[in-house]
Amino acid sequence: MVHTRLETKKTNRPLVLAAVILGMFMAAIEATIVSTATPSIVADVGGFSLFTWVFSAFLLMQAVTIPIYGKLADLFGRKSIFTIGVIIFLIGSILCGFVKTMPMLIVFRSIQGIGAGAVQPIATTIVGDIYTKEERAKIQGYLASVWGISSVAGPMLGALFVQYLYWGWVFWINVPIGILAIIGIVNYLHEDIEQKKHNIDYLGSSLLFISVSSLMILLIQGGVSWSWISSPSLGLMALFLITFVFFFWQETRASEPMMPLGIWKNRIIAVANIGSLTTGAIMIGVSTFLPTFVQGVMERSPIVAGITLGMMSIGWPISSTIAGRLMIKIGYLRTAIIGGINLIIGSIFFITLTPKLGPVWAGVGSFFIGSGMGFATTTFIVSIQSSVEWKVRGVATASNMFMRILGNTIGASLMGAILNTRLQAFLDQKTDALDISVDVNVTNSILDPESRRILGEETVKLIQEGLTLSLQSVYWSLLVLAIISLIIITFLPHFERNTKSGVKKMKKFKKGN
Repeated sequence: MVHTRLETKKTNRPLVLAAVILGMFMAAIEATIVSTATPSIVADVGGFSLFTWVFSAFLLMQAVTIPIYGKLADLFGRKSIFTIGVIIFLIGSILCGFVKTMPMLIVFRSIQGIGAGAVQPIATTIVGDIYTKEERAKIQGYLASVWGISSVAGPMLGALFVQYLYWGWVFWINVPIGILAIIGIVNYLHEDIEQKKHNIDYLGSSLLFISVSSLMILLIQGGVSWSWISSPSLGLMALFLITFVFFFWQETRASEPMMPLGIWKNRIIAVANIGSLTTGAIMIGVSTFLPTFVQGVMERSPIVAGITLGMMSIGWPISSTIAGRLMIKIGYLRTAIIGGINLIIGSIFFITLTPKLGPVWAGVGSFFIGSGMGFATTTFIVSIQSSVEWKVRGVATASNMFMRILGNTIGASLMGAILNTRLQAFLDQKTDALDISVDVNVTNSILDPESRRILGEETVKLIQEGLTLSLQSVYWSLLVLAIISLIIITFLPHFERNTKSGVKKMKKFKKGN
């Protein structure tokens, strides 16, 4: 092990904490601020069939680099790796604001994701380094509130930038925030690093990257650019399966694996991580596609789309706060089940969503999804951290973070595939009724008010009908994932933390794992 000792007398903890919060806010807000701007970006640069890659590329690179940055932080210290991560993130942000094509946006979003992989895990590690065990509970509350605030502010800021400035500002806003975070960490965090030999699982990271990337390409392009039984589709599926098997094999033999498989023997970790995978897919499904429905089908402004999506962000922190208290009174299982039920209720609102019901109906569904996420994800992370010893708590927490981001990545790809395939099939059936070239990228036009007027009323209505049917298919997948999530949750052990019997059960469980 590499030991990083912090010179607490020289480290200015309040200013370092402020810098950490700024860094986490920058990374957190990027996930939501882009959502409301995406329809405007697509209307400007085109490439509707590729727009899910705007999210998938960012999430994929973030997921793959999180474990690598964790290892590097032990080797070279938190300060240097955090700073490098923020700089890479800012470079990607600046470039994203100047793109003229969708492929270039995807490339620069990937650069953003590479930087983002350092921000959250190392920020959390810094807090663990500079605060005592007794202080961490309060500080973690501050960090949790960052995600709630960013979730509410993100959609609104994105809508305001699109409506009154230019969509590039959803990326450029990161620059001053990131610079302040770097200044705070560089000047006020002081480390005394003892470097020892450390093995980084580069092979495992590479195999996971190839595996997940091939699956994403298959899901997004299959059925659109090529058929599901074509050579490219079959080749990508084979590549996914082979690299995934080799990744599993590598993790069993690596001295310091990227994803230690031993922690999965803990039942709580296994259940919570699988649940995080499915709920992460649900979250990205709402964030990615709801603004498209509100702006493209309902013909509402980006601000209305931002408010609608922001309802999920309101429900999340409220339910997270309630969940923290409920877990003490009714246990993990019942608290998480409340979350699973709310996810199903929210999904039902979405599958019944029509343009006539308006954004209020969509907002209510969004609120229930956020509430379900708050109850479920809070229970998952608290139950994991309570079920393991301190010395492995960081690894266990990182595994849950990784699985949720992996769920985001796969969810964006899977639902993008459903949307593209369903919309392409609809447009193929309606070829004779359209007086323009027919592919899924025709959707670019209805996301911009000026282009809608040029197309003509009948053509717009037809495209909106196809988009409505396609998005309903996406929302049905949300319901399926919500039901699966609830089933997974039922396998979560039930511990009553405020009773002697519950404490005994917990101790017995820890010893057995």
